[in-house]
Amino acid sequence: MRLIFAFLLVCLIVVDVEAQSAKVKTLEQQRKAALEAIEQTNRLLNDAKSSTMSSLSKLKLITSEIENRRKVIDLLAQEVVQIERSQTLISQEIKGLEKNLQEKRARYARAMQGLYAKRANYNKIIFVLSGENLNQSYRRMRYLREYSSWRKQQAQEIIDKQAELNDKIVQLERSKAEKQALAEARQKEREKLSEKEGAQKTLVADLRKKERSLQAELNKKRQQAAELNRQIERLIAQEAKNSGGDTNRKADTKGGYAMTEVEKELSGSFEKNKGQLPMPVTGSYSIVGRFGQQQHQELKYVKMSSNGIDIQTPQGSEARAVFNGTVTKVFVVPGYNSSVIIRHGNYLTVYSNLKDVYVKAGDPVSTRQAIGRIYTDIADGNRTVLHFQLWKETTKLNPELWLDK
Repeated sequence: MRLIFAFLLVCLIVVDVEAQSAKVKTLEQQRKAALEAIEQTNRLLNDAKSSTMSSLSKLKLITSEIENRRKVIDLLAQEVVQIERSQTLISQEIKGLEKNLQEKRARYARAMQGLYAKRANYNKIIFVLSGENLNQSYRRMRYLREYSSWRKQQAQEIIDKQAELNDKIVQLERSKAEKQALAEARQKEREKLSEKEGAQKTLVADLRKKERSLQAELNKKRQQAAELNRQIERLIAQEAKNSGGDTNRKADTKGGYAMTEVEKELSGSFEKNKGQLPMPVTGSYSIVGRFGQQQHQELKYVKMSSNGIDIQTPQGSEARAVFNGTVTKVFVVPGYNSSVIIRHGNYLTVYSNLKDVYVKAGDPVSTRQAIGRIYTDIADGNRTVLHFQLWKETTKLNPELWLDK
């Protein structure tokens, strides 16, 4: 009974160790993704002409990098915690294996001692032939055969347990080395973070001196964003109105866009892919503008409200559709250049700040299809930024929650 309990305990520990290992791998993948985002941000900073890029544009990129570095540091700390838990479980497993191995060796030793003691009195042939009858002699022969098999099995189990124990000891040592490497990586990330925070403070100080001109620039951007949103809302309302007169269509909500059965199916498929939609840009990217109302921690007057996100990419990058759909409108708004709206049932995606547009209203598009080249602002250090929005009917959604970043 005690052996069964010990075996079950070891099994539970093994399961826990495997679960911890899976968590560590997940955290490692997240850390690598954050580091890749940092590299992408650095590439964008290096590709841009630092002499012409505005301080506010630099600040957005550096702030994005700082966020990702803090995320890396936090993930490294979580990895260390998970590894420490894994080490505890492995140590418990080692103790259990050592105890189990000792018990097996003790049982085997006792069995061997008993065997040699019996050999002093008789050998196997005499033991078999001294049976009272043929049936008893047969049973004795079978007993010796089974006993011999049991001894071999026990010897092999001892060898296997010893090998398993050795593997666990190696695993524990490897885990300790991994923990040390993570701790060193975390310290390096802290140093890099400190360096970037220093650069951020320098930029903030520079921007504070230019508050008046920056306020004027921000007000202009707000007006342009408001005009873009009015255009989008007007187009959505017009489409919903036009679709209502078709008896073959049906809206999910009162006054909403009336869909065909095919569009309903497309809408459902789009919704199921939440968190898995591809990024709407080709190549590397950095998210420099977030959804909703944002206010800089240091620059209290830098306050923006956005219905979407801004994605900065290298010069020459293209915008691409995040899902199958139909282009419903191509239009121009000052400050955002050309914009494309794609309908996916009662979901819509908006791609703004395009220089060249490859599609027109009515065109069907497929997932990852290039729909236009993103505008590059030469006056702002060759900044290439796509403004991307996501709507369901007339409700604005946070695109970051839908994209596979």
